[in-house]
Amino acid sequence: MSVTWYECKVKYTKRHETGEQKLTTEIYLLDAVSFTEAEARISEEMGKITSEDFRIMNIKVANFSEVHPFENSDRWFKSKVCLVAMDEESGKEKKTNIYLLVQGNDVKEAFENTSKAMEDTMGDYSIPAIAESPIVDVFPYFTGEEEQLEKFNVLESAESV
Repeated sequence: MSVTWYECKVKYTKRHETGEQKLTTEIYLLDAVSFTEAEARISEEMGKITSEDFRIMNIKVANFSEVHPFENSDRWFKSKVCLVAMDEESGKEKKTNIYLLVQGNDVKEAFENTSKAMEDTMGDYSIPAIAESPIVDVFPYFTGEEEQLEKFNVLESAESV
């Protein structure tokens, strides 16, 4: 199933560690089926983040094919991956670019994490570019079925012991 990711730019008053309040604009990423759902979901998520008023400044479709979070990483990077395939009719190489959003602490770690994310790829690929993304956080859609499946797998493995 294909996922559509939306970048949501939100402006709000953020309280810093010093206690100072400052007007901030941040970009968040979430998956949704429509702009309307994206607006509703970012409103819900921002309600959890801040008690201050906020304004949704922009919502746009992001061009990420996949999103890969990694533990112990705090920044998001946009990785350009060039997939290489042979066109059987013409016999020439065909290159297709895709973009992954990958977590890492620096560019080197983001490159390593992109390589990990591409491990199961059957064809050839290269990683021509990695840049830090302005995305602050990612809110994937969960239906609750994931938790039920996880509990089922835990119960199933306990029963087999």
